[in-house]
Amino acid sequence: MSLVHPVVLRDAFGEVSRFRTELYACLTTRGDALFELCDALLCTDGPVRTLVDLALAPEHRRGHGALYGGLNQGRIDVARLRRAVAGLPLPRAAGGRLVLAVDVSPWLRPDANTCPDRAFCHTYGRGEGKHQMVPGWPYSVVAALETGRMSWTAVLDAVRLEPGADVAAVTTAQIREVIERLVAAGQWQPGGPEILVVLDAGYDAPRIAHLLGTLPVQILGRLRSDRVMRRPTPPRVYAPKGGRPPKHGGEFVFGDPTTWGAEQAVTITDTRLYGKATAQAWDRLHPRLTRRAAWLNYEGPLPIIEGTVIRLVVETLPSGGVNKPVWLWWSGTGATANDVDRCWQSFLRRFDVEHTFRLFKQTLGWTKPRLRSPEAADGWTWLVIAAYAQLRLARPPATDLRRPWEKPAPPNKLTPARVRRGFRKLRVKTGSPAGAPKPSRPGPGRPPGSKNHRPATRHDVGRVLATGEAHSRPTHHKVGTKPRRTG
Repeated sequence: MSLVHPVVLRDAFGEVSRFRTELYACLTTRGDALFELCDALLCTDGPVRTLVDLALAPEHRRGHGALYGGLNQGRIDVARLRRAVAGLPLPRAAGGRLVLAVDVSPWLRPDANTCPDRAFCHTYGRGEGKHQMVPGWPYSVVAALETGRMSWTAVLDAVRLEPGADVAAVTTAQIREVIERLVAAGQWQPGGPEILVVLDAGYDAPRIAHLLGTLPVQILGRLRSDRVMRRPTPPRVYAPKGGRPPKHGGEFVFGDPTTWGAEQAVTITDTRLYGKATAQAWDRLHPRLTRRAAWLNYEGPLPIIEGTVIRLVVETLPSGGVNKPVWLWWSGTGATANDVDRCWQSFLRRFDVEHTFRLFKQTLGWTKPRLRSPEAADGWTWLVIAAYAQLRLARPPATDLRRPWEKPAPPNKLTPARVRRGFRKLRVKTGSPAGAPKPSRPGPGRPPGSKNHRPATRHDVGRVLATGEAHSRPTHHKVGTKPRRTG
């Protein structure tokens, strides 16, 4: 018997039904096949091992040829689907603040030589547990974070990174578009708390904060432990011999405590996993920018991007690893103790995105299909996001079909995988707008024994030089050519 209030259940059923109707409207070409593929993804028992297995689900009334045809020739109105996802109920932190996390997850395709637009993706833990660069399609994902220790997030956007793309520029444009959609959907009102965006160490947080300065957003990013920041510009003092006034103050070296000085705020919090967590904050620190890399073509004098540096140290680590301090940079200034606690706790919640990536890959089979076209991969990615959005909406009315060895979970506290187990019953109540399949006969295909006279084109992994030009393999490195004599 469900302990959720009947009004909440009715609202949840209505939200699921409305989103399914809007999703079907977003599938502009081969919509019936794509919609039933999404339903098969939600109702299949156990993890998705191969794509063709979804054609055996009762919810997929078409053959496996329609499944692949829908992915390869189908079309999705991604702009409309993005607006639909932004209009769904979103989790909020204290005070109604939206907290967004941005991270990159790769779809690895190391042996797919016929797939274009592959780039080198940074991976860790494969093989001998080392950092490796593996060819694949990296996707930048934006998700709204829950409060507390949860395995749920609300995925709002996913963009495939082209080879040689400027990650900071792409991330800035992606965050800007997401925030504009949230504002248009009424998720943020003027006068409300600014949206907090949490980034990991691979992003240039000060640069992104500068590029998004006109939006109601705050940037919180992790910094390397060997960084050096500068203090505010000192007041100009008359010098008898003249000279140019300084633009930057004294150095703040992360690895040298003698340069830190007095803290702006200090908080000590008792946590269940990490013991005592001590956070120190220093106000109005900025990086010293130079006209290199991203700032090479910047017009006018280089900006001074001030923020708050936070040093977080915990007492113990659950994994028993080396306990190192975590350095964070927040785009706000004048931080109070509440601001410091909110920042480092929001950064810890950023790791909930990893649970979403693991669910996408291990349960929903996001990276299982061996698709050749990157456009088909984008369409499959948005089908996975749409399926996950339905799971999130189905949390209140979901039935806990737990295994005998699993502990009972309270209502609305089920994990995404356990909500998926009972989605088949929920689907019967919400209905399906997809039309019935028409009887057809498969084509003859290529005659047995005949050769393929149109082999697929081979593509090198995309690399871009520092000048912005595409990298071309030298002649003596190409397959099938003799090495060039040098002596």
